[in-house]
Amino acid sequence: MRKPETIERLYLDFDGFFASVEQQCDKSLRGRPVGVVPFIGTDRTAVIACSKEAKAFGVKNVMRIKDAKRLCPDIVLVAQKPDLYRRAHNALLSEIETVIAIDTAKSIDELTCILDDRGRKHPEQLAHEIKSTIAQNIGPFITCSIGFAANRQLAKIACKAGKDATKKTPNYGNGLAIWHPDMAPAQLFQVKLADVPGIGESMKMRLARSFITTTEQLYNIQPKHMRKIWNNVNGERLWYALHGYDIQAQPQKRGMYGHTRVLPPEARSINGAYEIARLLLVKSSRRLRRDEFYAGGLWLWLSLKDGSWMHNLALPSVNDEQAILTVHKHLWEIARSQLPRNATIYNVGVTLHSLSEANARQLDIFNNDDAVRQKWENVNGAMDVLNAKYSSTMVHMGEWKPPAGGHVGGKISYVRIPSAEDFY
Repeated sequence: MRKPETIERLYLDFDGFFASVEQQCDKSLRGRPVGVVPFIGTDRTAVIACSKEAKAFGVKNVMRIKDAKRLCPDIVLVAQKPDLYRRAHNALLSEIETVIAIDTAKSIDELTCILDDRGRKHPEQLAHEIKSTIAQNIGPFITCSIGFAANRQLAKIACKAGKDATKKTPNYGNGLAIWHPDMAPAQLFQVKLADVPGIGESMKMRLARSFITTTEQLYNIQPKHMRKIWNNVNGERLWYALHGYDIQAQPQKRGMYGHTRVLPPEARSINGAYEIARLLLVKSSRRLRRDEFYAGGLWLWLSLKDGSWMHNLALPSVNDEQAILTVHKHLWEIARSQLPRNATIYNVGVTLHSLSEANARQLDIFNNDDAVRQKWENVNGAMDVLNAKYSSTMVHMGEWKPPAGGHVGGKISYVRIPSAEDFY
C-alpha cells in the first residue's frame, strides 16, 4: 500500500452553504444572523442551516427553531430554496474547475481534488486562487474552507480543523489547513475524536468501551483492533487513512430510493400526510426508473406526536407507479387501522428498497405479471419522456397537488446532489 511523501489531495467545504447562498442572493440578509428552515409559519421544525452570524450566538445546524430563537432572538428565518442551492452548487463547481479539476463532489457543499505538481508545491497559492475566483465570479458572501493532506480523509479532517482553528499561521486557520506528511501525527492529535470521519455518537460510545477517548489513542492502536471495533474492514481502512496511506473510497452500491418531508401544519392529519407521501413516492419511482432499477419492497415511516410508526410491504420487483402506488395504498390502509383517527403526523418518509438492476430483475414465479407490467412500464416511460421534455410535471397519475412550500422530492440533501429532474 502506497504512503505518499507529500500532499496529494485537496478537500473543500463551503461555509454555511445554504445560508451563505441566501445572503449572496438577498442583500437584506447580509451581515445578519440567518437560519434556513423547511417553511415559514411554525416553530415546530428545525433550523436546517445557519449563517456564521447565527453560529456566533451558539445556533447550530439541525437545531429546533425555539432553541435557536432563545439563543439568538434576532435570527432571520428564511424558507429553504433547494433548487437555488442546486444551481449555486453547479455554478461554483464550474468556477472551481477553471482553477483545478474536481475529482469528486462528495455532497452539495463538499468536493475533493487531486493535486497536480503546481498544487503540491504551492498549496497556499492554489487555495487563494480558488477563493478569489469564487469571490469575483460568484460573490464574496459564499466562502469556503480548504484542507490539504496526503489522502482524502486527512484532507477532510484538515479542512474542518482549519475552519475552526484559533491559532492563525500562514498555512493554518482562516479556512485553510495544510498538513504535510512530515508534520504527522502532531496536527491530527489536536483533532477531537468526533471530528474524524466515520465516528458518530454510537461509535464514540463503542470506542469509549475500549478506553479510547482521544484521536491520539485511536491512532496508536493496531489496524486489526480497529477492524474488530468497527466489526468490518472499514475500521482497518480508517487506520491506514489516519496513518497517511493512499486509501481510495470504495464504490457505493445503491441500496434504496426514498424521500422524507416535514409536514406543513395543514397537512398533519392522516389524509394530509397520505397525499404528500404519495407525491414523494412518485418522485422516488421516477428516480428509480431514471437509474434503471426495480424495487422489491416499500417502507412507510411516520413521525407522530408520541413516537413513530412504520410498516413494510413487498413489491413484485417493479418500477412502475401503478404497482408501487397500489402497495402504498395498502400500507396506508394498515396505518389507518392502527393509528388513532385524529393522529398528528409531523414527518413522513417513503423508501423503495430491495433493489435489482434492470438487466437482473428477479421475477416471482408465482406472479405472472409480465404482460401487465410491460403495459404500465410503457405508460410510465411515455410520461417520463413528456415530463423531461417540458421540465415540468405535465402528465401524472392521479392528483398532483404539491404542499405548501413545494419542493416535493427536491428538498435539501446533505448526502445527495439533487438533479434538475427532482424539481418538477
